[in-house]
Amino acid sequence: MTADEVLARLDALRQRDAPTHGGRVLSYVYDSGLAELDELAAAAARAVQSINGLDPTTFPSVALLEADLVRFSRDMLHGDADVVGSVTSGGTESCLLAVRTARDLWRAAGGTGVPRLVLPITAHAAFRKAAHLFCLELDVVPVDAATGIVRADDIAARLAPDVALVVVSAPSYPHAALDPVGEVAARAAEHGIACHVDACIGGFALPWWPHLAPWDFTVEGVTSISADLHKFGYAPKGASVLLHRGRQRHRAQYFATTDWPGYPVVNPTLLGSKPAGPLAAAWAIVQHLGAEGFHTLTERARRATEALRAAIDGIEGLRVVGDPAGPLLAVATDDAVAVGRRVDPHRWADAARARGWLLQQQPALRQADGSQLARTTHLTITAVTEQRLPELVPDLVGAADDVRGMPGVDGSHVLASLPPELGSALAHALAEGAAPPPGVMAALLAGLGVGADGALPTEAAPLTALIEALPSGLVEGVLIELIASMIEP
Repeated sequence: MTADEVLARLDALRQRDAPTHGGRVLSYVYDSGLAELDELAAAAARAVQSINGLDPTTFPSVALLEADLVRFSRDMLHGDADVVGSVTSGGTESCLLAVRTARDLWRAAGGTGVPRLVLPITAHAAFRKAAHLFCLELDVVPVDAATGIVRADDIAARLAPDVALVVVSAPSYPHAALDPVGEVAARAAEHGIACHVDACIGGFALPWWPHLAPWDFTVEGVTSISADLHKFGYAPKGASVLLHRGRQRHRAQYFATTDWPGYPVVNPTLLGSKPAGPLAAAWAIVQHLGAEGFHTLTERARRATEALRAAIDGIEGLRVVGDPAGPLLAVATDDAVAVGRRVDPHRWADAARARGWLLQQQPALRQADGSQLARTTHLTITAVTEQRLPELVPDLVGAADDVRGMPGVDGSHVLASLPPELGSALAHALAEGAAPPPGVMAALLAGLGVGADGALPTEAAPLTALIEALPSGLVEGVLIELIASMIEP
């Protein structure tokens, strides 16, 4: 293929993707609305395309770029000169490193056995991955079902010498709830336990968000914070910052070895060889915008968030969950209105999708204390959203009108509608407590309208209802099959 043919093929493949600009996707995508930022980031990434971020002694520019980003982030999060850190490949890596560092320091301080990781159920799933990879016991704390906020006393009740780390969110992704960072960090400090603030989604927005309780390094007892540059830092994927209070904690994050016949290996993050492109792109955007530029973009997102919240408050049958902190909203059914006037959030999301807007469905979840977290639809609001409000608000209102009074999709009904042989295979798997073979799961996905190439059905509510209805182990196997099948040649 010629170069032109290759690029034409790439353009054709991209036609299936959700639009990354224009504000029609209200999750995953962080659009500043400033085309010049995209061009600047692309030019900066291209300038370092051939550099290997593995070794700053060979490529010192990567160390200088990283130092500038750490300095800006530290100032933004009110850290003093004792706060240091690293740029990582994204929020997941930042969270993994925060957990592994805390585990290693806990062991160095004399901890034995399996350490515990205490966190609210709303903490990002990356911390569950960290516990799995680094062999910590997850101690999951329920949150208030009405607000999504964890109670400090509930976390404090779990604290003991075997706890390596406590995690709180600023804010949590599912409900935009700002956990009581000050109270939790103080209680953790009393026990000599590290406290990590996961500000991956809020780190580059909350510093300019008004009327929030302290949550950053102004809070004594906060030992580390993660903040994603590729979210409200508006940088391309993937770039995040992990900051530690104290150089000893930061150095514990590193891996180094000379115990092999090759070159000395010193890795501050999980990766060895790594691209410098995301680092340079993030650096260029931070240099160009500065604190004032981020303030301006956050103000646009804040105004859009307030406008959307007011609009949703005016939609009969829907409600915003809790008191969101930052440019996120979780929307649930308003059970205070008559059944015939209620709006199921997942049907609402599907109706909005039919009008050209992609909202993110979140399944209901029962907590260990028996309380139920409602099914919701998530909206991430960015600076560009403000420009789209004249179209977005009427469409969200119209989408609610389209489905008002329709009951939510029942997962048990979805299962009952499957072919008998498929239902029997699933029932057997449930009885045995084991995942069915991939062929059965592939047939299940096909029965739900998922194409062999991973193409999703027009309506996602039935799939989300199935997630609610099936045991987590089984549905996780189904989802693995969905994603794995998409990349099979």
